Formats: sequence, structure tokens, C-alpha cells
Amino acid sequence: MGERKKLIQQSKYLYLMLILPMLYFVIFKYGPLFGLLIAFKEYNVFQGIWRSEWAGIKYFQQFLSDPYFWTLVRNTVLMNIYLIVFFFPAPVLLALLLNEMKSKLFKKFVQTVSYLPHFLSTVVICGMIINFLTNEGLINRIIAGLGYEPIQFLMQPGWFRTIYVSSEIWQGVGWGAIIYLAALTSIDPQLYEAATMDGANRWKQMLHVTLPGIAPVITIMFLLNLGNIMSIGYEKILLLYTGPTYETADVISTFVYRRGLVGSDFSFATAVEFFQSILVLCFVVTANYIARKVSQTSLW
Repeated sequence: MGERKKLIQQSKYLYLMLILPMLYFVIFKYGPLFGLLIAFKEYNVFQGIWRSEWAGIKYFQQFLSDPYFWTLVRNTVLMNIYLIVFFFPAPVLLALLLNEMKSKLFKKFVQTVSYLPHFLSTVVICGMIINFLTNEGLINRIIAGLGYEPIQFLMQPGWFRTIYVSSEIWQGVGWGAIIYLAALTSIDPQLYEAATMDGANRWKQMLHVTLPGIAPVITIMFLLNLGNIMSIGYEKILLLYTGPTYETADVISTFVYRRGLVGSDFSFATAVEFFQSILVLCFVVTANYIARKVSQTSLW
């Protein structure tokens, strides 16, 4: 007991530094969990949570029986599958390419340029996309210059997922590469020296030394991304989608926005989000179990 007190005394400033992060999680992460009760009540703003009548699982049944349910699930899952297939490998590839660069100056330049889009707001990104893809935008001017008819990108459902995923890659690839660049620094340089002595070229070194070295980090990041397969941010979609693109662009989060914030149906919106969270938890637990069995790397 005396040793523990001594250790706490020695590290008291470190413990003090934990106070603000702990307060953040308690206030903004754990505190709002209390609001999940709204999903099981006929919530009325003027009556409050406690005085509102119980509704049981009424709103869960209402959502599951909604004729629009499978369209929302399909769009949400497909959008996230596209992100996993195309966006997830992009930061890994960028980190590997940066790791192979000999010129430190050029490497720093590429890193800086690739990081910058991350700091642009979603509104700015969407404004740029709209300006580029309108009938008079840069892309359609190029298409017209090549002798083809302009394409109404923002009015055709088939183009929406491509536009969304492409913008996500452009905005996030540089920032996402940071964690992989950090992981690359932990690889023992002697492994590269040994591979060179064995006659391995740069390609083989990347396949047999670099990728295995960062494989645990890739696995962890994949599991974290898989946890979002049933959820996707609504801000960019809300700013980009139009009536004709609803059939491919409308996802669960935009549906919740319309029913909860616009329609003031708070109980229904909370029930949908709660249902979504349960599915995400199931995905993460299952994926974590498989990863632990296959690669011995997992979140817990």
C-alpha cells in the first residue's frame, strides 16, 4: 500500500493531466447515454424524460416495418463497403510510397499537400465539389472540350457514391497516412539490411518486411473502420444529395436527421440510432473475434 501511495505521489501531475480528458468523456460520451431512454418513451419536450409515458419497443417496430427500411440499410452498408474497399487502402499505399521516397524535401512537400484537405470544412469541400461538377463546372468543360455531352453528376443516382467516396479519399488520405508512417518508424532497420544482403529488391522488401511490420496496425484500423459499417456522417451527404439521388444517397443518418431534428420525432430518431449502435457493436465484436483467431491481433 505504501508503494502504491509513493507511486501516485510521484506521478501526481500525470494523474492531474487525466482530469480534463476524463471530464470530457463523462460529460460528452457517457452522460448522453442517459438519453437512450427516449427511445422507449413517448417523449415530450415539455414533460421531460421522466414524465413522458413509456412506449416500449413501439418505435423499433415502427422503424423495422417501415417500407423504406431496407433502402436505408442498403445505402448505408454499400456506402461504407465502398469506403472500406477504396478509402481504407489509400492511406496505407500513400504511407508506403512516402516511405520509399529518397528526397526528404519532396517527401515533406507531398505530406503537407496531402494533409491540407483534412483541415477544410465539409461545407467548403461540398462547395468545391458542386462548382466542379455543375454543367458549367471544370469537369464538364473538359468533357465538352473532348466532344462529349456534359454529365449531370449531381442529378444522377449512379454517380453519387463515386463522388462521395472520391471526396472522402481526397480529404482524408493524407491525414490517415500519419498513423501508418508512425508505424513504419518502428520497423527495425536491420531487417532491411538483412533483406538487402539476401538479394531482395525494394519491392520484395516492402512485401516481406514493411507490410508484415505494420500488419498489426492495419488490422486494428480495419476493425475500427468496420465498426462504422452501419453508420456514416450525414453532413456531406446532406449538402450534396438532391431529390433525384435519394435512392442511392439517403442513409440512416440523414433519415434520422429528417425525422429527429426536422420532424421533431425525437423518440423515433433515438430508437433508430440505438438500433444502429447495437448492430455496430455486433459487427465490431464479431470482427474482433475473427481477427484474434486469424492474426492474433485484436482490439481487446
